[in-house]
Amino acid sequence: MDVIIESLPQYWDGFLRTLFLAVVSGIIALVVGTLLAAARVSPVAALRGFSMAYVEVVRNTPLTIAFFFAAIVLPRLGVTFQQFEIAAIIALSAYTAAFIAEAVRSGVNSVPVGQAEAARSIGMTFGQVLSLIILPQALRTVIPPMINILIALVKNSSVAGAFFVLELFGYGKQLANDHGDAVMWVLAGVAFFYLLITVPLGYIAHQVERKVAIAR
Repeated sequence: MDVIIESLPQYWDGFLRTLFLAVVSGIIALVVGTLLAAARVSPVAALRGFSMAYVEVVRNTPLTIAFFFAAIVLPRLGVTFQQFEIAAIIALSAYTAAFIAEAVRSGVNSVPVGQAEAARSIGMTFGQVLSLIILPQALRTVIPPMINILIALVKNSSVAGAFFVLELFGYGKQLANDHGDAVMWVLAGVAFFYLLITVPLGYIAHQVERKVAIAR
């Protein structure tokens, strides 16, 4: 227990970095994932093919591969980063966007087809139908699963600790090496700070799910 109290500055710094990675990557993933979902239902065959290929490849690829590509391959291709946090954000955003795209697509498919047909019958374009009618309804129904995806994103950020980023798990590894006789307490401290992020998100998901169910 003493090791947790003594190492609170390291835990706090790791917590803030993990929170930063999760927030920035989550925002980017939400935007990219929504665009991928829109491309997936687009009338343009090339966009549909690209989106489907991206989602299927990324969802079936280990997250470690995404980190390896962002942290190792991109610099060798000439794309350099002053901070490895940027590479971690790229990997987490690209990976999470595929799951968000699939969640949004399922929400789009849940909207009755008649609404889109009625909108097109009065002259609305595909972009107008999607942005004004389909997506607002779809996003409301998929908020709970998207929050669950963001919870997974927070936990996935621990992989960044293996790629030169000192976030919560990275500090945990350092502390475990420095305090070999108190590894269990070190890991308990890491788990506690992860729970500070994931438990509130889970509560929000539960409340939103209840409100959506009542609205239906």
